[in-house]
Amino acid sequence: MELKIKDLEILSLKNDFWNNQEYAREILQKKNKLADKLNNWKKFGNQISDIEHLWTIAFEERDEQVMNDLCSELSQLSSAVRQDELKMMLASEQDSMNAIMSIHAGAGGTEAQDWVEMLLRMYLRWAEKREFVTKIIDSLPGDEAGIKSVTFTLEGEYAYGYAKAEIGIHRLVRISPFDSNGRRHTSFASVFVYPEVDDDIKIEIDEKDLRIDTFRAGGKGGQHVNKTDSAVRITHLPTGIVVQCQNERSQHKNKSMAMKYLKSRLYERELQQKNDKINEENKLKKDIAWGSQIRSYVLHPYKMVKDHRTNLENGNAGRVLDGDIDEFIQAYLMRAKTDPKEGFVLADSD
Repeated sequence: MELKIKDLEILSLKNDFWNNQEYAREILQKKNKLADKLNNWKKFGNQISDIEHLWTIAFEERDEQVMNDLCSELSQLSSAVRQDELKMMLASEQDSMNAIMSIHAGAGGTEAQDWVEMLLRMYLRWAEKREFVTKIIDSLPGDEAGIKSVTFTLEGEYAYGYAKAEIGIHRLVRISPFDSNGRRHTSFASVFVYPEVDDDIKIEIDEKDLRIDTFRAGGKGGQHVNKTDSAVRITHLPTGIVVQCQNERSQHKNKSMAMKYLKSRLYERELQQKNDKINEENKLKKDIAWGSQIRSYVLHPYKMVKDHRTNLENGNAGRVLDGDIDEFIQAYLMRAKTDPKEGFVLADSD
């Protein structure tokens, strides 16, 4: 790795290096990532050496308190190493971007709409644990309960890189709180994730290709319900992509956020066309029903969450629904690194 960094440094010192600025930025970005990776592993190595040294002394002196403290420190270090390994796998340009996540109810009616709300809560709690900033940009309430669909942003380091592992169909099995006979129901919801396009990435959109509609924002009533047509729906006519935003107070802000969402959708579509291995899950035209799910959340007759891509299981379904999903994300990204069929462009083994 040190030799690769040195080679890239030599390359960056050439007189014609900046003749192609895009190429130069890619080289410097790669060099910086390799340098960060090397520095982290050196730091981890030093910490392990320190723990080994202190453990030897504590063991000789039979100092149980120090040994317990060192075990705790080693556990924290192990977690940090796993997180660093995860970041190392997120190598594509899109992985470091913020994300736009969308959840839609599938088969199951009110049950599925309630399931969307449960998933939204799960992802918002997960985002909070990761210190991501979230913002709901569009939400369509359910007929009786829950949410038919919701779209929100995730802002933070490698937000898209992590969230993309959630793309697919999520299945819930439970005793329905809406069924007076207490029967077991199965519900489905689909999750889509798109990289949020920043201002540095140019996405050309011709105004003539857009149909912009305004409408009154929906809601459950109260003093904050908009009395004007502030919500905005944008249809990109050439592709048929439709986006909307209604959670901002002004039409101008809703239009601005909807345009950002549209750019992200078009950018993701362009990536698919250039490389059909990127976000293959988003392209699959599957029914939101049995047989196409990536993960099952069973709450009855037993409690179990199982990821069907990795076969990872967790019997503490409550904890998972409270946002502890990193183990599923990590297992999937680990599998995707070694299985090109999973469709993500991941880091090499530098």
